Amino acid sequence: MTKRIAFQGEPGAYSHQACRETYPDMEAMPCRTFEDAIQAVRGHEADLAMLPVENSTFGRVADIHHLLPDSGLHIIAEAFVRVHINLLALPGASLADIDRAMSHTMLLGQCREFLHEHGIHRVTGADTAGSARQVAETGDPSLAALASELAGEIYGLDVIARNIEDEGNNTTRFLVMSRDPDYSRRGDDGMMTTFVFQVRNIPAALYKAMGGFATNGVNMTKLESYMVGGSFNATQFYADIEGHPEDPAVRRALDELDYFTSEVRMLGVYPADPGRH
Repeated sequence: MTKRIAFQGEPGAYSHQACRETYPDMEAMPCRTFEDAIQAVRGHEADLAMLPVENSTFGRVADIHHLLPDSGLHIIAEAFVRVHINLLALPGASLADIDRAMSHTMLLGQCREFLHEHGIHRVTGADTAGSARQVAETGDPSLAALASELAGEIYGLDVIARNIEDEGNNTTRFLVMSRDPDYSRRGDDGMMTTFVFQVRNIPAALYKAMGGFATNGVNMTKLESYMVGGSFNATQFYADIEGHPEDPAVRRALDELDYFTSEVRMLGVYPADPGRH
């Protein structure tokens, strides 16, 4: 056991925050890409990977759904992390000093009202933590970053305005990935099952495949479609359902799904995070 958990991004990224909040006893390991974070677990450099899959404001995270089925890893947990955006600046700077704020495009878009109110121009950075690091390195008191408090702590910046996001419930859902599945645990807040499937090439195949979940009272919380293999004809579906495959209703629904699909691949069975409810 390495006692390390890998994440994509620089120290101070929101994925780093998710690692610290969810697994405070593990060492967070920054990785350049999502693929690198996955490979760190596959190569035994880390025990777990913390991967963002969707945000309540901006929807799903690009590329993740494509990476998960072939990652060789298994989902063992989920984590809902509240995204608080803060204005970070050099020590001693005040809000009146700031005329530009740098961050990832998504965060700049989530703070439009605050930035407009204070006449602060938006500067696009590669990511949130990287923008905080750049502000610290530049040494310009008129330049600020939009990032987590953790990023300010790491790069020696002051928080001059807290929780400036336009939406009051901005939350990111993360999946925790491991080399080995764990179907034995049962969560106090219920269970989730995640899988991908491809339907057979017959009329109304998707409609019929989904029928088993409706008739058995199994709640499907997510259904995403995306092309595979560069073909407009080959569509893969990513699904989250409430329940465990050993639950009788879920077992019946999955049996019916199997009849109308050419492939079903389990990605994980894991306790539902309390933040889901």
